[in-house]
This record gives sequence, C-alpha cells and structure tokens, in this order.
Amino acid sequence: MSINIKDAVKAIRETIPLMDPEDDYLTIAAAEEQMAITHEARQNDLHDTYAKVKKLAKILESARASATRPSTIPSAEEHAAHMNELDATRLSLAKAINDAEGHLAGKEAELARSKEETRALESSDPAAEHELDSSALRIAMFKGTGFEPIVDKDGRITKMLVRAESGDVHCVTFDQHKTDDEYAQLLWKLAST
Repeated sequence: MSINIKDAVKAIRETIPLMDPEDDYLTIAAAEEQMAITHEARQNDLHDTYAKVKKLAKILESARASATRPSTIPSAEEHAAHMNELDATRLSLAKAINDAEGHLAGKEAELARSKEETRALESSDPAAEHELDSSALRIAMFKGTGFEPIVDKDGRITKMLVRAESGDVHCVTFDQHKTDDEYAQLLWKLAST
C-alpha cells in the first residue's frame, strides 16, 4: 500500500492549525515551574525534618547519658568499699593522733622537769659550793687555746709555750723588756701563724 505524498502533505497541513506549540510550551513551562516549587518545598521540608531529627538525636543521647551512671562515678559496691577504707583510715589516724598526743604529753612533762632542773642549776653557784683554784682553771683554759704557761717555783709565769695553727711550737720568755700589750700581740701573732 502506498501513500500518496500529496495526500500525506495535505493531511499534515490540515492538522497544523490543531497543533499550537506555544500553548504546549507554556503548559510545559508552567508544569516545570510548579515541579521546581514543589521540589524546593520538599527540600525545605526534608531539611527541616533532618534538623529536627538531629536535634532529637542529641536530646536522646543526652537523656541516655544522664540516665546511665558515668564511668567516673564508682558503682554502689565500689563506693561502699571506698567508704569502708576511709573509715579504716580515719580510725587509724585517730589512733595515731592519740598516740602522738600521749607522746607529746610525755615530752612536755620531760621539758617541764628539764626547765626546773635548769632553773635550779642556774640559781646555784658551783664555785661557791666548792673551793676552786682559779689559777688552775686559768692554766687549763690557756692550754685549751694553745698557750701553755711555764711557772717558776714561786708560781710566777716565766715562759709561755705557744702552739701555732700550723702545729709549730714557739717559746716566749717574759724578761720585762716589753709591755703587757706587746707580749699579748706577740703571743697572738705566734698563735695565728
């Protein structure tokens, strides 16, 4: 079956007034615009819903965290054990304090006795209680500082042995040619060499 071209062109020309592309274009453009508005509204709703879900998830997580015992807080059993340890420590500290106070009281009594003995010793005069030879004491003091006096048969000091810091021993004879100050300076000079 063959179609005549003229008939086909005539049929197409007859249908041209029936097809108006502008109306179709406007309809398609309006439909696309409506779809874009609907898509944007859906995206906004989706975004708002996502934000609400995220906010609710944070609230849920916070509620879940507050509902459970934090890891930093011990369990009831651990807390009871810790309280028992603290009680034991408190008792041992109380005993140690009691012992220390007893020891302190003993030391205070000892201190009071020592103070009383010191007062008694300070008020006594041992030199008055005993007859002491002051010459012997002076000679002992001289020897302790490095000076050893040599006396004659009458008890007068005629010579002085001086032990120097270096360990040397010097002999100074008192022959009345110098003053007491000169002898004192000479003795200290020899002692400090």
